Amino acid sequence: MELNVTGRSVLVTDGSEAAVATVSALLREGADVTVAAPTVCAAVEDLAHRGLLTWVSTTPDGSSFDVVVRAAALRRPEPAPTPEDRTGQVTLVGAGPGDPGLVTVAGRSAIEEADVVVADRLAPWEAVAWASPDAQVLDVSKIPYGRSTSQDEINRLLVEHARAGRRVVRLKGGDSFVFGRGFEEVIACAEAGVPTRVVPGVTSSIAGPAVAGIPVTHRGLVQGFTVVSGHVPPGHPKSTLDYTALARSGTTLVVLMGVRTLPEIVTALVSGGLDPATPCAVVADATLASQRVVRSSLAQIVDDATAAGIGAPAVTVIGAVAGLEP
Repeated sequence: MELNVTGRSVLVTDGSEAAVATVSALLREGADVTVAAPTVCAAVEDLAHRGLLTWVSTTPDGSSFDVVVRAAALRRPEPAPTPEDRTGQVTLVGAGPGDPGLVTVAGRSAIEEADVVVADRLAPWEAVAWASPDAQVLDVSKIPYGRSTSQDEINRLLVEHARAGRRVVRLKGGDSFVFGRGFEEVIACAEAGVPTRVVPGVTSSIAGPAVAGIPVTHRGLVQGFTVVSGHVPPGHPKSTLDYTALARSGTTLVVLMGVRTLPEIVTALVSGGLDPATPCAVVADATLASQRVVRSSLAQIVDDATAAGIGAPAVTVIGAVAGLEP
């Protein structure tokens, strides 16, 4: 942003999808952001829930803020008309761990050409600003254990807009095919006769640890890494993971979506034979201004992460590499 807002209080009088790119940019620049709106989109609600901004339903006196960003020319509530003979397409763009600078060149190009952008809460919303002012932006965020858009509804939106001849970008955090339900969307489009293209993204399972100075492999120390979802805990009927095998694998274990289930995961790994002294690290909000890192041991990581107030989204790294220092 051209205006220096670091450490300054900023009031934004819009909580819709049209404002999320601006809000995200303000947060990255270190502003203390308050959003004033009766209702907000899911992405803004999520930022408020994570403590990254303040949401109030009524507009306070702007004189108490250093900067006021007022709702002005919003994006179209409906997409711009498209040529009747145009064939629509859905492009799945993996947008990396959060910093818009980590979106690939191909990903940025797809966003710039989009008629419709369908974005997740973990997508770098600043990147949405690259889209045409005529592009429609749809927030389909899934807030953990809270407000969300069903996958069936997301699939329906992708197909509906593509069938209308529109270029649709499905913007996701990380890589679309790493716990991103990307292939489910490819299947839904294929069944509807809608062509798809996939732009790979920088996966947070590697990038999250990397920005914290943690490699997932290191010559002479570990020869591999395993990425797992911690969305369901060990022993849950839907869990297909063998934690005893993971504990004995001798590889780095990277856990995504595992903040809430970390206590059960630690217990299962220790029961499976993993040394409680094994180094661990949790990286929250990787690549964002709000990034936090907690390094500890397997035995202490839950207590230490809780004491630090760590919440989702976060990447947990378990293994000798988590103890490495330059």
